[in-house]
Amino acid sequence: MAVYFDHCIEAPESSGPPSQVAWHPTQPILAVASNSPITGGNIDLYLQQGEHVVSCHVDRPFQPTVLRWHPTKPLLVLGWETGEVLLLAHPSGDQTPLPATHTACITLLEWSCSGSRLVTGDQSGLLALWKVDTRGRLQESPIVKHDYSKPLTYCIFRPAPPGEDVAMLARAAVSGDENALDMFNWKKAGKAAPLKMGPQEGLAFYVSTEDGRVHCVDERGGSSQVLSVDSSVLKLFYLKKRDILAVVTDTLLLSQYTLGPEGGAQELMKVKLSGKSGQNTDIVSTETGLLIMATGELVIRLWDLERDDNYVLSLDESLGFEKGELLNCVSYCTAKEILAAGTSKGRIALWRMVSQPNTRTDTKAQWKLQTPAEVQGSVSQLQWGSNLNLLAAASGATVLILREHVMSAGYSQQVAAVQLTPTQLSLAAFTTDSLLTLRSATHIKGVCVSKDTVTVWNGKQVTVYEFSGTTLRDTGSFQCESQVLAVHDDNIYTVEPNRVQVRTPQGTVKQLLPFSEAEGNPVLLSVCQGYLAVGTDTAHIKVFDLTRREAKAHSSAKNMVDLIPDLGCLRSVKCNANGSQVSILVTQVNGRPDHKMYFYDVEMDTLSYFDFFTGRPPSSISPADDTERRPMTELIERCPISHFWDESEPRLFVCETVLVNSDFSQMDHVDRVDVLVVTFFCTQEHGLLLQDSFPKPTGLQALLALDVPYYYFTCKLLFRRGGIFLPEPGEKGPGVAEAPGPVSVPHPAQASAPVLPSQSAHMVSRRALRDFQGLENCEKATRDAMLNFSFYLTIGNMDEAFKSIKLIKSEAVWENMARMCVKNQRLDVARVCLGNMGNARAARALREAEAEPELEARVAVLALQLGMLDDAEKLYKSCGRFDLLNKLYQASGKWPQALETAETHDRIHLRTTYYSYAKHLEAIGDKGLALIFYERSDTHRFEVPRMLLDDAQSLEFYVNKKKDKNIYKWWAQYLESQSDMESALRYYEYAQDFLSLVRVHCYLGNIQKASEIANDTGNRAASYHLARQYESQEEIKQSVHFYTRAQAYNNAIRLCKENGLDDQLLNLALLSNPEDMMEAACYYEEKGSHMDRAVMLYHKAGHFSKALELAFATEQFTALQLIAEDLDETSDPALLSRCSDFFIKHGHYEKAVELLLAAKKYHEALQLCLDQSLTITEELAESMTVTKESKDLSEEARKELLERIADCCMRQGNYHLATKKYTQAGNKLRAMRALLKSGDTEKIVFFAGVSRQKEIYIMAANYLQSLDWRKDPEIMKNIISFYTKGRAPDLLAGFYEACAQVEIDDYQNYEKAMGALSEAYKCLSKAKGRSPDEHEARLADLQHKITLVKRFVQARRLYEEDPGEAVRLCEALIEEPDLDPAVRIGDAYGFLVEHHCQQGSFQVAYRMLEELQKLLPSLNVSYYVSQGSLAALQSTVGLPMGRGHLSGRGDRRDSGGEDDEVEEEEALESNQGDL
Repeated sequence: MAVYFDHCIEAPESSGPPSQVAWHPTQPILAVASNSPITGGNIDLYLQQGEHVVSCHVDRPFQPTVLRWHPTKPLLVLGWETGEVLLLAHPSGDQTPLPATHTACITLLEWSCSGSRLVTGDQSGLLALWKVDTRGRLQESPIVKHDYSKPLTYCIFRPAPPGEDVAMLARAAVSGDENALDMFNWKKAGKAAPLKMGPQEGLAFYVSTEDGRVHCVDERGGSSQVLSVDSSVLKLFYLKKRDILAVVTDTLLLSQYTLGPEGGAQELMKVKLSGKSGQNTDIVSTETGLLIMATGELVIRLWDLERDDNYVLSLDESLGFEKGELLNCVSYCTAKEILAAGTSKGRIALWRMVSQPNTRTDTKAQWKLQTPAEVQGSVSQLQWGSNLNLLAAASGATVLILREHVMSAGYSQQVAAVQLTPTQLSLAAFTTDSLLTLRSATHIKGVCVSKDTVTVWNGKQVTVYEFSGTTLRDTGSFQCESQVLAVHDDNIYTVEPNRVQVRTPQGTVKQLLPFSEAEGNPVLLSVCQGYLAVGTDTAHIKVFDLTRREAKAHSSAKNMVDLIPDLGCLRSVKCNANGSQVSILVTQVNGRPDHKMYFYDVEMDTLSYFDFFTGRPPSSISPADDTERRPMTELIERCPISHFWDESEPRLFVCETVLVNSDFSQMDHVDRVDVLVVTFFCTQEHGLLLQDSFPKPTGLQALLALDVPYYYFTCKLLFRRGGIFLPEPGEKGPGVAEAPGPVSVPHPAQASAPVLPSQSAHMVSRRALRDFQGLENCEKATRDAMLNFSFYLTIGNMDEAFKSIKLIKSEAVWENMARMCVKNQRLDVARVCLGNMGNARAARALREAEAEPELEARVAVLALQLGMLDDAEKLYKSCGRFDLLNKLYQASGKWPQALETAETHDRIHLRTTYYSYAKHLEAIGDKGLALIFYERSDTHRFEVPRMLLDDAQSLEFYVNKKKDKNIYKWWAQYLESQSDMESALRYYEYAQDFLSLVRVHCYLGNIQKASEIANDTGNRAASYHLARQYESQEEIKQSVHFYTRAQAYNNAIRLCKENGLDDQLLNLALLSNPEDMMEAACYYEEKGSHMDRAVMLYHKAGHFSKALELAFATEQFTALQLIAEDLDETSDPALLSRCSDFFIKHGHYEKAVELLLAAKKYHEALQLCLDQSLTITEELAESMTVTKESKDLSEEARKELLERIADCCMRQGNYHLATKKYTQAGNKLRAMRALLKSGDTEKIVFFAGVSRQKEIYIMAANYLQSLDWRKDPEIMKNIISFYTKGRAPDLLAGFYEACAQVEIDDYQNYEKAMGALSEAYKCLSKAKGRSPDEHEARLADLQHKITLVKRFVQARRLYEEDPGEAVRLCEALIEEPDLDPAVRIGDAYGFLVEHHCQQGSFQVAYRMLEELQKLLPSLNVSYYVSQGSLAALQSTVGLPMGRGHLSGRGDRRDSGGEDDEVEEEEALESNQGDL
């Protein structure tokens, strides 16, 4: 809360009543114009406290008309009624008249935005524009003159458009933005518009005349008319955001115009403003487009041009305003967002704009009316101004300067003081239950109290008052320019540069507490018990011990800059009761308050803190069991604003916190929202322990002190009128105690006595600590025990907690401790407390609550038993038990909250809640609302008729209104009970209750009408009732008909049997259930006729054995076949066998097999298939297959059956199915043999891969060798893989030998053949032969082949380098006795023939060819010798042509063999790599 210090201006005696006031925009200088009938007009300047600037006095024998301050310089321009214009400089008082330009009364004076232009205008319509230099000097002649021939009324400059953001343009230009580059004229000089470096001054302005015309004067001085209105222009407003000019005339007509770039205007809208027009109309505007007008009425009118909205603000008598109080003038402070209005009763009404982000509220709700400031006389003019946001108020014959000041308050030793006005205090002495009011002769800027004295000061003077019974006595005052002050016992502590002064109450300095230059100047003082904490402007803190005769340093000065990062300055320092801890609030370097609360341990010389932004202390100071405590989620994103230590308990600390996004600049005087009061235990051993937190109660202004067992709060001032002050009512919940009421104080005899009888209520409210609610008046021993109990309970030391309270016998104390257990959620301690209280009901409820899984839910039960409903509500919300919260709301009668909870969180109980609320409303007699909630709960069909039964008319109206079938039916039954059958029939028809219609018609004898209804609707119940009626009248056919319609077939069958209606009986039996079918079948069987019908009914009823027996007996083969089709495995096996024999006898073998399988006679079914050559399909084979889980056959029998099935499939050529059955039987070898017969290579390869058996791998590889593996590398790869996996290296060696022979025979590729033989040798080396001698012989033979092939390969490779040696090697090779088949003899001779042909030795070549023909007479030599060589031999030695004939084999060597060789080579290399 804030008060306004008022300073009356020190006006000279020659000045008259003020006519105009004007604040300098930035400096605290006020210009006041006054008119005196004796001396004429006067202009005077005053400072912020009303001090008159003597050097700046101007007087003339005529009246001043206009005052305007330069925007930045201390230069005032004055206009007079004679046309004179004068410049007055502050503080020199230099007066500079403008050249004589005007001869009529000055009506216009206006500076441009930066003060480089001055506009002057007069009553005759002459306008002059002057240029002002940087020193504030005007040119000798105006820049331009315009004569409009009509009196000028108003002038406004048009702001310049905003300049470009140069930094942003530079970043864009660097990134390559062409437009940004053009703006800088770097690339396209002359093509882009010149860059506007920042905001420029707007030199164009608009001026209005008395006849309603508005002219625009551009920057070059040219004038043009832009618009015209019907009457004289009162005000012009420019809306910069929308580029709109608003015009208000003296008839309160508001017009808005859009402005063109060349000064043209187009009307946007026009509206007539409400209000009383006249000379006293005062209109101001805000930057957001809000027009505020006072016209001497009871309200202030506001027009929001941005939103096209309007509303009014009125005064509130409950705040101290009087009825009929008129509002004369208004002024708006943009910096503080405060609207001030002067009233006719000498009050200044203040509205503060309350920001409400993210809410859609009424615009009027954004303004909050404050308690008024009071002045003398009617307020005629108001103006905010200067950088200090001072308010000037012209009232009567003087002017008051008001400055906002934070309300001073103090507390110590059960005495509290709260400031009411700039000179008045409310004092409350709680020990004597007295309330006093102190009025000081000077403004009060601060107050300190003790049990005996009250000390006030205003920054220059200190005054001390002493309690004397029920009065206060002035004990002295002294001059002292100290901005802070502290009091302890009889000592007063003041500050001056680099030291703290210890003074007596009379001002005598008796001790100095020095500070070095590095430690800085003391700026903060705080006293707690016998210790003084001092903070300096260099962020040093120091604690002094005041318990001795002289103050002694308790600690050395500590520099907080070294310990706190980004520290700007200290905001507040407080020490605890034993001087061991100092709490500190600081401001960061950026000017924002720090969200940490710091604690300096004097003894340990360490600094710790609690971060209210994260809601936890740092890990270094957290207690050991910190992880076991609940996270302090309620303290997240907050900032501390004030803090206090308990007056006597050094461990107890409290602070006020607000949300981080609160407006800190107004934190001292706004109505704080979401202010949380947080209490900690602070010790060296355990650090910071959260003791309690709660929102600041409604109606309380701020925390004042902590003195166990109370918190002390200052109250918000609600009402102020004269000497009467009333606080806001505030919260009256548990634990809140008000200060003592006012007492009558005898007025002292002295005329200047400062103490007055209190005419106001108390301004201090006390709230008991959570742990002391109900124990406010306990003795000190109990208080100490409770504090210890609370502390030990907080740290979890239960032994010490119980030890501290073991001697307490008071039931109230134990109840209070149980309440503490709710806050701490300690149910184990709560049980002990309930036991000592003897509260058996609560103990039982707590024991029953143990079934709840959530701890908070169990604690909430304890809170309910102790009457702590608010705590129970919070606990249920925190654990999400909205079902229990809903029950709590219902039990406590909070039905709106219960409904909201059910609708948003507990929807499973929504209808139940609606029903309970409806019952509650019915109980209290609100049947109209109860009806609505019965409908919402969907119980209205019964509950509403029951509720309205006594009011038949209302009930009938409700029935007809709802048009609900169930309600119609209820009402019809009610009418029927009243014997109103006609109405009952009508409502039964509305309800479509056809049974009741038929019943009533039958009762009335209208059976024909009942028959029509039953036939038309087909309603079963109605048909049944009608059938009973017809049966009672022995109309059998009609009765059977309606029984059939009602699907009561048993009754219809009964009537048919009784009356011999055999034809209808069969149809009815087929429609009915199996029991009725059996009954009808027995009827036919007993009767001996229609045996086919009996068989059919037995069959349909599922009694197959009886049906078959009867069919066999009567030889109904067609029926027998139909019955057999419905038999399955669930049927009787004997019955199935009998049927199968029947089908075998008549040649239906497939059906017989199916029945044998259903009877689980698998072998007989299989044998039947073999005997009758029935094809076993896959479906039939699956039917014969018995699962492993089946108990019909043993595992051996099951496998035997599967193998027999597979054998049968093999005989029928179904190899795939045989493979499947062999596999299911576990005989994979036979399965593989079956698969091999199928020739399905892909499945053979797959089966071998999944079987993983050696024999199967070998069988698969052997099969694959039978294929054309030479052309398919994949087959070759699988052969090698399977032989390898089958562990058959001898077979693999044979395959490699075969591969080598293919390479030799088909492709003559001895290199690859040698590789294959090498692989064969490796494999054969690993093999274990049956006979070692045979194995060794095979190895030796293979090795010999490799040697021969290697020698031939070597000869061929050597031929390029040494042909002779190659020929020699080849000739030696020919001499080998067993050369072929390792190396074909033809290849060796061919090599020699080719060589001799190349050498020209054709005879030798021919001889070699002859030898080859002798060795291989049937061989075509062209396969071994090239065509060219043969041709050369023919031409030389006459070789016959027949011998040169090329066979197909030779062609293959020259053509397709290469591709095959490549494929085989790739496969062979790949498989060699695998090995």
